[in-house]
Formats: sequence, structure tokens, C-alpha cells
Amino acid sequence: MAEETNNGMKNNYTPVLQLQGSKLRGARVTQLKNHFVIKYKEEPEFFVRVPGRVNLIGEHVDYCGYSVLPMAIQYDIMLAVKPVSVPKLQLTNTDSSHSDFQCDVNSLSIEVKKGVSPPWHSYFLCGLKGVLEVLPQDSVGMLVAVTGNVPLSAGLSSSSALVSAAALAAAHANMLKMTKLEIASLSASSERYIGTQGGGMDQAIAFLGTKGCAKHIQFNPLLSEDVKLPDGAVFVIAHSLAVLNKAKTSDFNCRVAECHLAAQIMAKKRGLSWEKVSSLADLQSAVSASLVEMVDLVKELLHEEPYSKEEICGELEVSEGFLDQLSLSSNTTHISHFKLHQRALHVYQEANRVRAFQEVCQNETVSSLALMKLGELMRESHESLKNLYECSHPNLDKLVYLGEGRALGSRLTGAGWGGCIVALTTKDTVSDYINTLKEKFYKGNPAAVGKDLDSLVFATEPNTGAEIYKLEQ
Repeated sequence: MAEETNNGMKNNYTPVLQLQGSKLRGARVTQLKNHFVIKYKEEPEFFVRVPGRVNLIGEHVDYCGYSVLPMAIQYDIMLAVKPVSVPKLQLTNTDSSHSDFQCDVNSLSIEVKKGVSPPWHSYFLCGLKGVLEVLPQDSVGMLVAVTGNVPLSAGLSSSSALVSAAALAAAHANMLKMTKLEIASLSASSERYIGTQGGGMDQAIAFLGTKGCAKHIQFNPLLSEDVKLPDGAVFVIAHSLAVLNKAKTSDFNCRVAECHLAAQIMAKKRGLSWEKVSSLADLQSAVSASLVEMVDLVKELLHEEPYSKEEICGELEVSEGFLDQLSLSSNTTHISHFKLHQRALHVYQEANRVRAFQEVCQNETVSSLALMKLGELMRESHESLKNLYECSHPNLDKLVYLGEGRALGSRLTGAGWGGCIVALTTKDTVSDYINTLKEKFYKGNPAAVGKDLDSLVFATEPNTGAEIYKLEQ
């Protein structure tokens, strides 16, 4: 398996890496291996590690066709795997709250119940199903043990990391040759089996992450470029203690639908074949305008008051049934009102912030000035996510507020409605910033009782992407 780089060269993708690194990682792998042996009475053949991620800028724009700027973090999902000839999947988790699971790989099904969080194994099945659909032969079975330290429902991509790890394990077990870009795209489409209509950011950074660099990731086609962050930049992740499972509610898919509908109505008003416009980026391409000009177009063509479903049908001259089939997902057809102006405005402005963020990193020679500019872009992003996209949470807003004067900028990261913020600090201020949050947000907070504060607020740096390896003998 090889990665195709932008210059056409190929890098070895699945080397057998010796287990190295911190004692913590060694202890986790030993625990995972022991759990596997106790459960299956056999030794694992290989291990998979897929990191979580934090998105520095570019929220809710990937599924609209726009680029993002995430980095892989040190927290990850790890699998111990042994391929077996019997076409059966057996799953176990080191977390005792997650029940064991097994099924025939040739007849697996992914059950999605409205308003109910999917069981943990469903995310693994998504990645496996994606690989099964492209395999040229019947699949082998697998014995798998899972462990993970990516905080759940925190906006750090724990679910996508599990989907991606499952896809990588299944591909390797079946000797399926794929590039990093191919398996990232497959993992992104596979997660939609769970009902989440996301973009491809989480899976792309999971496979393309580079130690020491953030990644500028573009879509259609999937491309990535290293972005060196300014000297002295330190990013801190802080958990809001509020969580949301994207697959449990319609909040996330509603935003996807609103962006889709906004693009279609604006396309119709500009006399375009609106049925062929599937994203706000498609619309920009069709009208050949800059992002700044697209902001003006939103203000010109979309009113600020929410659009009723009936009004949208009238604008597009279609029946409700046709709209449901073409533009909505199964858990958004019941929604009666949509805020199209606000969502489109956020997307175009946020896409422009990604461009500006990358330009500062590439062109600004004075680190202190660069850090100030990046902090301002992050602050603008949070305000937009809070007011235009309405996906923040009071806990997220409080964390952002508490960081004022101590962080250069902070914003929610991930889907929102809970999860984490990411803050930009410096080597000189990071300790004071973290201690301030511990004192003013976490200590005395009932939701933090019994939890390790260092796992709730911590500094992070860009880490490597997915790996396959064996234990050092």
C-alpha cells in the first residue's frame, strides 16, 4: 500500500514498524495484546493505530466542498488483529462498558435507529463494509481487540478514527492494495452507513497526518499539503464536559441539508441547472466568483428569515416528495424550517478564513505577528459558529470567554453542540492558560468529578497518521 504524493512519487505506506515511543503507548499495547490473548486464546498478527484529530480552522465546510486545516493528535484508536479463514468477525473492547460483538462478514448489517446512539461496534462495521464492497474476492474473518483514548463525543474524531481503523485492518487482512488517499476516501464514504452525512476531513487527516505539521486538505479531488505552524505556537484542547453523538440527532445533518438547499436556491435564482448543484463550492465554481463575492451573493439572494419547507418547494418549483428525495436525508425530512442565509454566510466566510490562515503560516516571517493574526481568525470562527451556524454550547462559550487575555484565540472544534475547544497559546503562556481553565472551569464542576484534569485540558502538537505495526520481539 503506497501513498501518492502531490509530486507523483510513492511512499511506503504499510511498513512493519517496531513498537517504540513512550511507556504509555507501550503499556497500552501490552494491555491490548493481553486482552486479545485472554479473549481469543491466540496471539494477534498485527496492530493498527489511527489518531484522533483537532481542526484548527475550517469548521462545517468540508461537506460543502471547501478545504480544512486539521492536525492529527497524540490520542488514538488501536486494534490488535488476527485474520482467520472462517468468514466471521469477532470484536472485543478493553473498555468493559462496550459489549463484545460477532457476526458473519458476508451478512453484516448496520442498524440505525432514529434518536438512539449507535452501538460502538456499528462504527467498526462501517469501515469493514466499505472494504467488503471493493474487495475482488471473498473476505477473510478477523479476531479484533479494540482500545482507544480519544475522548468520546468530544469533536476529536473518535468515531471516524474507529471507522478508519476498521477499514485499514480489513484492507490489510485481505491484502487489498490502496493508496492513503483511496482508503481515506473509502473511510469517509463508509461512515455515512451510520447516517452521518459528513465530509472527508476526519478520515483524510487520520491517514495523511504528518508529525510536526498541520495539513491543508482539499476535496474533489482529495489533496493534502503540509502547513508549518509559526514558531512558538502551542495549541491546547479543552473539553467542555458536554457531549453530542452526531448520529443520535438530526442537528448535524440539518446543517448539511441547509447548506445544500442554500446552494440550490441561489443556483435557481441565477438561472443555473440547480439540480446538478450539490454544494456551495459547486455554486461558486458555476458562477466563477471569489469567496468575498459569494458572501455578497448570499446577502443578495437569500433572506435572513428562516425558509419554510413549503417556501423552498415553491422557490425550486418541486413537490415536497421530490425535495425529500433529492436534497434531504432520512432524518431531516421532518424539519419544517431552514436557516439558509446564515449557514451559507458562515461557510463562505469560514472557507475564506482557512485560506487566510494558511497564507499567514506560509508568508508571515514575524512569528509574534503571525500568531496574533491566527488568533484573530480563530476568534472570528467561533463567533460565526456560535451566531450564524448555531452549533456552539454554553460550556464551549464559557471556555472561550475564560481564555480571553490568556490565549491568542480559541474556538470550538469538531461538529459542536458540545465537545472541545482548541486554543492558540505560546510556550510562555500555555501553563498559565491551562491552570486558569483548571481553576475556573473544571475544579468544582460536578461533571468533572473523578476525572483526570490532564485528560480534559492538554497541550498538543501535530502527530503522525495511521500506522500498521507488529510488536517488537
